[in-house]
Amino acid sequence: MTLERRDRRLYYYRSVRDGEKVRKVYVGAGEQACISHEGDILRRTEREAQREKQRAELERLDALAAPVKELSEAAEVLARAHLIAAGYHRHKGEYRRARSA
Repeated sequence: MTLERRDRRLYYYRSVRDGEKVRKVYVGAGEQACISHEGDILRRTEREAQREKQRAELERLDALAAPVKELSEAAEVLARAHLIAAGYHRHKGEYRRARSA
């Protein structure tokens, strides 16, 4: 977003991505340029606040899920130990009973 001054007049251009290229699109001049520029700044600020709110929510949820993940890992270790003690072994990701000789 660019607010440019040329010959004592303000012009506003918005940067728009078109595929891999970024191009400038003319929005307006004079009072229209100032209004559009301020509106874009407000929208950008709102988007950043929303992203920050979502980040905080994800961090909160991760903190709540941490004990559950830890318990799940401990249960998995115990289950593996129990299967190995019972004579099973892993073969291509699944546990199989060892053959008796």
